[in-house]
Amino acid sequence: MTSQGLTNRSMTVRPLDIDGAFLISSRSFVDDRGVFFEAYREDVLAEVLGYPPKLVQTNYSVSHRNVLRGVHGASVPPGLAKFVTCVRGSMLDFVVDLRTGSPTFGTWDMIVLDGRGASSVYVEEGLGHAFVALDDDTCVQYHLSELYRPQEVVTVHPLDPEIGLPLRLPGTPVLSDRDAAAPSLREAVERGLLPSYDTCLALRKARIHQAVVPGLPVGS
Repeated sequence: MTSQGLTNRSMTVRPLDIDGAFLISSRSFVDDRGVFFEAYREDVLAEVLGYPPKLVQTNYSVSHRNVLRGVHGASVPPGLAKFVTCVRGSMLDFVVDLRTGSPTFGTWDMIVLDGRGASSVYVEEGLGHAFVALDDDTCVQYHLSELYRPQEVVTVHPLDPEIGLPLRLPGTPVLSDRDAAAPSLREAVERGLLPSYDTCLALRKARIHQAVVPGLPVGS
């Protein structure tokens, strides 16, 4: 994995402040018909990650303004990487480091995504993801590296002051019952719910090794 990112003819991949998270920005081609851009290139992202990303499921959510979704992660293994794109409306997108033992554990990075831009965020296994919708009818697309399994989801309360997400909302955010009942970061640590940094790094290393030695099972 490179820490410098990558720029090619049509796409730029830039690492965020949290290891394992990237902003993918595409060049837009505008004419009198509208706009065209490449939203995802496996070869470009694979060059940055050191292994080809695995994307097996696509989900969409549509949210009213002030809806807050997250902080959501997954147990590792198997983990759940996400490629997140705002296809309509606008949102504050957050990556939260949920990996215990990480140098940036409990910190966050924020990106503004909207349907007019040509940007996405890639979130590696072990990291948490959240967003708040800034407009009504905000539609978000998620490509997932594994099939969604509710029993493997890790949820941390998005309003935990120890995390301190800067939501910038005019009113109280709207949460699901599950997110509203989620444990704080400290409680999640005490209950052993969060993935470890070492386990996540081992998974990354195995994926890179598998890319170098095709046919080798991940974890070998």
